[in-house]
Amino acid sequence: MLFNEEMIRKMLPRAYLRKHVAHQIYVSMSYFKNLMPVVDEYVYKDGTTKSLMSLTGTIPVVFSGKTYNIPICVWFEPNYPNSPPMCYVKPTREMIIVKGKYISSDGEVTIPYLKDWRKGQCDLSSLLQVMAILFGEVPPLAMRPNPEPEQASCWLQFHKEADGRYCMSLPRGDGQPFQHENETNC
Repeated sequence: MLFNEEMIRKMLPRAYLRKHVAHQIYVSMSYFKNLMPVVDEYVYKDGTTKSLMSLTGTIPVVFSGKTYNIPICVWFEPNYPNSPPMCYVKPTREMIIVKGKYISSDGEVTIPYLKDWRKGQCDLSSLLQVMAILFGEVPPLAMRPNPEPEQASCWLQFHKEADGRYCMSLPRGDGQPFQHENETNC
């Protein structure tokens, strides 16, 4: 869905500086085409929740000459742009977070641009550009080294005996072979 600035403004809860925030989100989406505005429940570290605007999707990051789409979520509190947004990398099931200098174990992004945030000097588009550059130097995500094996269908675990019966072999918990009287016919 294509969003225009007016649609984004209408999505924002009334506590926001709606015109300003909508404009920053719209401009950022014109540079980063795989981001979209979403209003959702943000869960704070103390467990409380609040309905906040976010910009969610992927940003292109160049690492070792290849472009990767890094999934992120940028949350805005109602006092934005007086305070910086809260930024996270959001790994897919195939990815893991690479904890580092600017990335916490829960995926929170803590780059200097956010720590040095100044209203009027800092903006969302610049923040996203800085994130893309820094993630290109030190990627915040990696592919899982050992993807979880898929469970074979139950039928594939059976084997056909010489007499035409289908049976399943199950290992004992202690690693010893089953005795004939403990085996089960299928």
